[in-house]
Amino acid sequence: MYAIVCDNLSLSFGATKVLDKISFALHEGERLGVIGVNGAGKTSLFRLITGEYTPDPLPPHEPAGGINIAKGLTVGSLSQLPEFDPDMPIMDAALLAFRDLIEEEARLEALRREIDSADSAEKADELARRYARLHDKFAQSGGFEFRSRAKGVLVNLGLDEKFWTLPVSSLSGGQKTRLSLACLLLRNYDILLLDEPTNHLDTDAMYWLEDYLKSSRKTVLVISHDRYFLDSVATKILEIENTRGKLYEGNFTASREKKAAERAEQEKHYKIQEQKIAKIEAFIEQQRRWGRERNIIAAESRQKMLEKMERIERPAHPPESVRIRFQSPGESGNDVLYVRSVTHGYPGKPLFSDVSFTIKKRERVFIVGPNGCGKSTLVRLLAKKERPNSGEIEYGANVVAGYYDQENQELDDTKTVLEELWDAYPELTQTEVRSALALFLFKGEDVDKRVSSLSGGERARLTLAKLMLSKVNLLILDEPTNHLDINSREALESALEEFDGTIIAVSHDRYFINKLATRVLDFGVPTPLSIFNFAGGWEEYREYKEKHLKPAPKQNKAETVSRAKEEFHLSKQRQSEQRKYQRKLKLNAEETARVEVRLEEIEKEINGEAATDYVRLAELYEERQALEERLLELYEEAEYLAANPPAE
Repeated sequence: MYAIVCDNLSLSFGATKVLDKISFALHEGERLGVIGVNGAGKTSLFRLITGEYTPDPLPPHEPAGGINIAKGLTVGSLSQLPEFDPDMPIMDAALLAFRDLIEEEARLEALRREIDSADSAEKADELARRYARLHDKFAQSGGFEFRSRAKGVLVNLGLDEKFWTLPVSSLSGGQKTRLSLACLLLRNYDILLLDEPTNHLDTDAMYWLEDYLKSSRKTVLVISHDRYFLDSVATKILEIENTRGKLYEGNFTASREKKAAERAEQEKHYKIQEQKIAKIEAFIEQQRRWGRERNIIAAESRQKMLEKMERIERPAHPPESVRIRFQSPGESGNDVLYVRSVTHGYPGKPLFSDVSFTIKKRERVFIVGPNGCGKSTLVRLLAKKERPNSGEIEYGANVVAGYYDQENQELDDTKTVLEELWDAYPELTQTEVRSALALFLFKGEDVDKRVSSLSGGERARLTLAKLMLSKVNLLILDEPTNHLDINSREALESALEEFDGTIIAVSHDRYFINKLATRVLDFGVPTPLSIFNFAGGWEEYREYKEKHLKPAPKQNKAETVSRAKEEFHLSKQRQSEQRKYQRKLKLNAEETARVEVRLEEIEKEINGEAATDYVRLAELYEERQALEERLLELYEEAEYLAANPPAE
């Protein structure tokens, strides 16, 4: 069954066409990766699906189109989540996904209190039956697991226990995005729209998210520039290019292969047809030159054939990509960088201790680790932007270093794009500066934009342009693929592969790391303040880490759920036993009081009205004997209950 069908969707803003006749359909459980250059219209497509945008009306001759979501299925996206109360604790914000279960839990607790205070056994039994029905429904709805689920998702997205009691306002922008993603995953939506979900996630969280989505039965649409993620998760790829959409079966790599094959095939058929058309046109021209009647007839016949021919379109040019080429001022010495016994951190937050390593010429060293561990701080130290608390960092002979800052903080927001680059390289002519900017897609009026108005992707491209013009033999890069689309990432990879110098980079882009790394420095392995130095590529390191540096296994979800269930049941069993005990005490006391009162009444009647009525006396003596036996039993029961209370 189709979960969602999008048919013939177009979107324009004024005269600008953003999307043109986009169509695709997904069965339940399929996962669609949506790709395209920055500004291609990917997020606009999601906004059409959520109803934030309205598609263009179709012309009368066009077949009906639109968006059709299967009956009963719900759609969730980050853009639809309500704003968090800034004062709300983070765990409470996550638990908002389970409002219904929390309300049911409160109803169960209220019923329990009613049972405890019931004024009769009959009333208590009636309430207990209601409690049992609600309890079973609560269990079937995941009432025993929802808190464990919330904790597990938060931890796996990098928000562990130390965050749970903090207010939402204390989180950074990236942490708030992770909290929003956690809330979206915890809500029971059937169709998920995820826009760049791996932004702000470290590599462990990315692997966890991939496994989560693959094991889920949800239908997923995900916009991403993370090729590793798309290879792992996507079952289909929709590429939006030049306003049109093309659907491919399989993951990202499969889509690239199919696209290349289709493009080559189309180019081949186009050229064959062009050759055929050229021959026919030459024949027509020749026949017309001869000018005889039969020649004119032959020419007209071929002309009609040309007019009826279905023309094969030449493959459209792909969107323009950046062009990068790093230049070296000359070779460095063989030892490029020495790090000797470096310790660094901030008050209350040590980052790493007594770290030493040497980086050799032409190595491609990638620094990895969880968010907040100090990776960016380390590269700032290596780039001589900060000094370590202790230890020594020294460049080797003839080393000229260039530094890329992930926040692009070394750009002046008051300048134009042209001024920013020209002021950095005043020896260049304006033509040379404009030519360099054109390589990074700043053309025409773009060069007069203020830096403050640039998007994240544009700021990244401008920073790379400045770096490219600096002649260096050591590149120190902090998250260089952030904000770059897939085409730009591939261009950067190619430039770095051709670079004849040494590279030190921080990155969460596993595809990027896997393609380039010859060495990995991993933070917090094997101890919290150490950095593990591995000579080899990314996949080699993952395999080594799994075998030799694997941390203690985390409790899996099934074990967590089972333990939570067991603890809940034990708690409820103890509460039930306590309630039964208190009820028995109450009933014993009430019955004892009734029997004692009745015995007093019988005694009065025997010595009063019934003193001369022998028939009535016989009845009273018999009743008194039975009550005295019952009173003795009640005293014994009370004594037993007092001596044997239930365990707390």
